[in-house]
Amino acid sequence: MKHSPILPLALSIFFLTLCLLVQARHHSHTKHKHSHSHKSSKHSNPAPPSPPHNENNNNASGVLDVRTFGAIGDGKTDDTESFKMAWDTACQSESAVNAILVPQGFSFLIQSTIFTGPCQSLMVLKVDGTLMPPDGPESWPKNNSRHQWLVFYRINGMSMEGSGLIDGRGEKWWDLPCKPHKGPNGTTLPGPCDSPIAIRFFMSSNLTVQGLRVKNSPQFHFRFDGCKNVHIESIYITAPKLSPNTDGIHIENTNDVKIYNSVISNGDDCVSIGSGCNDVDIKNITCGPGHGISIGSLGNHNSRACVSNIMVRDSLIKVTENGVRIKTWQGGSGSVSGVTFNNIHMVSVRNPIIIDQFYCLTKDCTNKTSAVSVSNIVYTNIKGTYDIRSPPMRFSCSDSVPCTNLTLSEIELLPAQGDIVHDPFCWNAYGDLETLTIPPVSCLLEGTPQSVLDFDITRC
Repeated sequence: MKHSPILPLALSIFFLTLCLLVQARHHSHTKHKHSHSHKSSKHSNPAPPSPPHNENNNNASGVLDVRTFGAIGDGKTDDTESFKMAWDTACQSESAVNAILVPQGFSFLIQSTIFTGPCQSLMVLKVDGTLMPPDGPESWPKNNSRHQWLVFYRINGMSMEGSGLIDGRGEKWWDLPCKPHKGPNGTTLPGPCDSPIAIRFFMSSNLTVQGLRVKNSPQFHFRFDGCKNVHIESIYITAPKLSPNTDGIHIENTNDVKIYNSVISNGDDCVSIGSGCNDVDIKNITCGPGHGISIGSLGNHNSRACVSNIMVRDSLIKVTENGVRIKTWQGGSGSVSGVTFNNIHMVSVRNPIIIDQFYCLTKDCTNKTSAVSVSNIVYTNIKGTYDIRSPPMRFSCSDSVPCTNLTLSEIELLPAQGDIVHDPFCWNAYGDLETLTIPPVSCLLEGTPQSVLDFDITRC
């Protein structure tokens, strides 16, 4: 059979094509591997995929971690400027909510600072770590205010919350030689000079404080001045029993306040209500040790004081100097009215129920003809035990401006030790008993005296 010359040519073309295909496949595979390696390189220019949402990221959610602004959080480095930058950035942002994160596991040292508004939107300071000031007066910068530590000024809409700790480091302030306070075994110890308030809100509104632990402030732990719509929920405040002026929460010229579900143990009033406050609701507070829950002091230096519509209810007060107290200086003017203390349990309280219109920190206060009037005060369902050093109820009212319209019902106070029930004390106090009380209150006067009707300067 004769072979055609076309067949060898066809076979040559077939094998050549096959070789080219194999080389092409090998080149394609090698290029793919090289391309994958280049994409994973840290020097790659293409943008990486977006990270999953995490509250620690500074992203569109408006959460700003203070470490992003240079905060170290080692408890020694001054992180003040980093916090200021984080605040200014969040305050100027137009996001609906801007949160500043103080992360868990870090301790941030901050100098005396004012965080100023108004801000563009709701501010959240989320404290999951620890905040602390310089350690004592010797470490406090001389050009910084000694009256306050963290101040929030002209803020409309802010929440301070979290699971962290605000440590006031007040131990070295408490023994400064200025104000005497009680020491062990009846001794008198010096007290604070210009000691800083830990946290102060000034001329602000729509505020929430929730979930925080605060301890050992040099002076007041929280103070609200000229504020409106304040909601405090589930906070824990603690300081030693003998620490001077460490009020838990103090409000002044502040309206529409709710303080709920909190524990306060300190060296002064758990909650103190100053002049210019109205519409205050305090509920489910555990207070003690300390000086109890107080309205006042009011009328100091012949000033005018007005307090109204106060409710304290469903609370426990234990091992305190006072239970529920109203205290005013002589010589003042104005009034305290519309106050209800309801469903309060006392445990070994020295003065469970007390009105003191002769409040004085020294022994040389003289009698004066004017006073802040106290009227329309209701005590109902107050039960428990009292320290036998003092009467369980004390209504010590002004000679010239008596207390009026005091109403008592369901009062049952027994001595914490022994079985002798002490008689209540009344001075120029007018009111009614709606039920029998233990101990019996026979010292209240009936009606309304003419001197109160004529004393218009006391009205607000």
